[in-house]
Amino acid sequence: MKAIEYHSYGSPEVLQIVEREIPTPKDNEILVKVFATTVTATETTFRQGKPYFSRLFTGLTKPKIKTLGEELAGEIIETGKAVTLFKKGDRIFGTAGPTFGANAEYITLPEDAVIVRLPSNLNYEESASTCDGFLTALPFLRDTGKIKQGQKVLIYGASGSVGSSAIQVAKYYGAEVTGVCSTTNLDLVSSLGADHVIDYKNEDFTKNGQQYDIIFDAVGKIKYSKAKKALTKEGRFLEAGIGLNVLGHVFITALFGKKKALIATTGLRPPAERTKDLHLLKSLLEEGRIKPVIDKTYTFSNIAEAHRYVDQGHKKGNVVIRMV
Repeated sequence: MKAIEYHSYGSPEVLQIVEREIPTPKDNEILVKVFATTVTATETTFRQGKPYFSRLFTGLTKPKIKTLGEELAGEIIETGKAVTLFKKGDRIFGTAGPTFGANAEYITLPEDAVIVRLPSNLNYEESASTCDGFLTALPFLRDTGKIKQGQKVLIYGASGSVGSSAIQVAKYYGAEVTGVCSTTNLDLVSSLGADHVIDYKNEDFTKNGQQYDIIFDAVGKIKYSKAKKALTKEGRFLEAGIGLNVLGHVFITALFGKKKALIATTGLRPPAERTKDLHLLKSLLEEGRIKPVIDKTYTFSNIAEAHRYVDQGHKKGNVVIRMV
């Protein structure tokens, strides 16, 4: 089988297509033929090893994880003898978890991994593209932000993978949503259900007199010290990027004041919790209340080009890799 590996940090050229043996599932594992995966901003950060503090998690001098790819959709072609939740031939989607590995033609996963059967109305590429953004946005808004019906919620970076999901999640909870994005993405953000759209190039949301119960920075590009001006008295500032800028404010606001700066490690939640949310996502996709947002699709052999595109920082929604 073919897989993508990288053994040093750097540009997309460090990614190599290699040949491996198809893995054999253990008793509690399934073997999945991958039909679609994605390239996320997190994965390009892992590949670059930048910012340098990220190497505390990815490896100081060289990457710990050799094969990237978190989101996937595919078909189960073999099951271990102890597997009861799935059977051969099941079409599934979900995530490979914190060890990644989905940038390969085949992957083994424990049967209790964060996977469920494919939505009846979506194909592999559409399904794979929905997981990471939703599984990040939902716990941020629901659990960390304590979102409530009727609240005013602002999503900064509203056209990206997490941001586009966050708009739809916030509308699901009955919030009044403002999306902040660039000029070229205004129509997209509106089409996802945003009640108001702000072009950050032409308007500063902290200076228009509006206040929000939740400000969710989905891309880690605004400072709490600036955003807090636009928070209500007990407003919450959520940052998905978890940059060093916000950490001090998280500690300070935990001790003083009613406005809070908050972060969350959504990808490290217990698999059972994430799987429960994935079941919810499947239902919402089948009901048409959440829809996939795909910017570009690349073939497996052109994955370096996909990384190069994501590196530019302007992707709309998701970048998908078609395996076949």
